[in-house]
Amino acid sequence: MAEKKLIGVDLGGTTIKFAILTNNGEVQQRWSIDTNILDDGAHIVPDIIDSINHHLKLYQMTADQFAGIGMGSPGSVDLKAGTVIGAFNLNWKTLQYVKRDIEAGTGMAFTIDNDANVAALGERWKGAGENEDEVAFITLGTGVGGGLISNGQLIHGIAGSGGEIGHMTAQPGGYLCTCGKHGCLETIASATGIVRVARDMAEEYSGDSQLKRSLDDGDEISAKIVFDLAKVNDPLAIMVVDRVTNYLGISLANVANLLNPAYIVIGGGVSAAGDFLLQRVTKVFKENVFPNVRETTQVRLATLGNEAGVIGAAWLAKNVMASK
Repeated sequence: MAEKKLIGVDLGGTTIKFAILTNNGEVQQRWSIDTNILDDGAHIVPDIIDSINHHLKLYQMTADQFAGIGMGSPGSVDLKAGTVIGAFNLNWKTLQYVKRDIEAGTGMAFTIDNDANVAALGERWKGAGENEDEVAFITLGTGVGGGLISNGQLIHGIAGSGGEIGHMTAQPGGYLCTCGKHGCLETIASATGIVRVARDMAEEYSGDSQLKRSLDDGDEISAKIVFDLAKVNDPLAIMVVDRVTNYLGISLANVANLLNPAYIVIGGGVSAAGDFLLQRVTKVFKENVFPNVRETTQVRLATLGNEAGVIGAAWLAKNVMASK
């Protein structure tokens, strides 16, 4: 009897990514649709159901060929109930009965977790985490998310907020965060945070710098522009990158001192800066970590890119279903 396949869904504010995978996590089919957030996000779940059913018909497959569907979602996820609330980039302000509706619409078992946790599972299973039981994942994008895996299982905490690395206090009394407190790592090391750091440092900087000129001219800049300029030795850009990677390196050292994972994996759009980012973060990390941890925990870049979410969601489907 053939092993049952898995469906992974990565729900984002702009696109919804889907994949059909083998039981071993090999991606066989991939597709995506736009996320329709109109009418308080009321179209999102029906669109997911329709897309899955359409593609099963297209591939001449049936629901009984699948172990289940896993999904990563923004917002506060109730794992047992399979509900989501507070996913504001989806316009989901009220409680969404995602599990109930998708199971009814597809005839398949369904499980869901926070999107950063699910990306962590993907990187752990098939990416830079090399299927180790102890892995920490941080994603540097518009915000900063995280997922912590210990003994092969996600750390959720008592209320589902385990792994909120982005809201560790990196700079006491620093920038106001969207969460309401000051100095969160997200306010410094996210793509938007890096731009804010650059703007503030440019105001105090009086030397020659292309980054300074661009900001003074009112040009739009991005985290990528800051890193690209730093790579060609723009003095202000280097100062910005050094400040950002200092706070990031110290924060990751704190994570490592608590958990001593095999790997801390850095993903998200900012991680596209590659070794230039990794080398600077690793230097600060090693200066601030407990000696035994320094020898056993390695900081590395994510490898799965946009596939991390669907692969992690498939792992969720496989393992949560198996444990029931």
